[in-house]
Amino acid sequence: MNDLSVPHVRSLAGKVPEAEWRTRVELAAAYRLAALFKWDDLVYTHLTARVPDTDHHFLINPYGMMFEEITASSLVKIDLGGNKIDDSPWQVNPAGFTIHSAIHAAREDAACVLHLHTINGVAVSAQRGGLLPLSQHSIFPLSSLAYHDYEGLALRDDEKPRLVADLGDRTFLMLRNHGLLTVGATPADALVAMYIMEAACTIQVRAQSGGGELLQIAPAILKGIEAQAKAVTRGLGAGLAWPALLRKLDRIDAGFRA
Repeated sequence: MNDLSVPHVRSLAGKVPEAEWRTRVELAAAYRLAALFKWDDLVYTHLTARVPDTDHHFLINPYGMMFEEITASSLVKIDLGGNKIDDSPWQVNPAGFTIHSAIHAAREDAACVLHLHTINGVAVSAQRGGLLPLSQHSIFPLSSLAYHDYEGLALRDDEKPRLVADLGDRTFLMLRNHGLLTVGATPADALVAMYIMEAACTIQVRAQSGGGELLQIAPAILKGIEAQAKAVTRGLGAGLAWPALLRKLDRIDAGFRA
């Protein structure tokens, strides 16, 4: 009988620089939260983060592990080519890093990249009008949203320049017929951005399913939304909700910190 247990991963606590360990814990938390919010797609899709104080080292999920199983120590360290640079017993999916590597290489500020195939996100990505200003949630991604047309499975390097050009300096990217992507300076920033974007997509799909006339938010209201967001979060941005999200995970299962 095959052994279906998750292979033991030695703890890296105290064995890697403090800044790297902190990023590992936060990225593992982002994976666990994605699973908790039911954003995962079996073992597919990826959340990546640049290792602090490095230019070309990144953390990615061990390929084949469910998001709810990922821990800080099990995250695999790779280079821009998707090649492992540590002795992790797990493999990685180089093809899955194609999108991430393009953005990490082009955007120094994009220390964390989240790409997911959420059900409602994919549904809205397939709509010609894309994300519509139908809710308060929607005005935040709409203030910094880009689109990238579907070119098939993201396996080809020649797609990278087009992807990077489409994203530009935006925070939110809708991959047509494919899914959602957010970038941030930290896993907290990218995760909270994804939460808002997916919520906006869910609200849109439900509003459309009601069959009634939809009211769109006036364009004038969309202006200055970034300043409003800072006021609402007291200038803390994702840092306002992130500690509470970590406490929530700790109450459920603090294993992500291992």
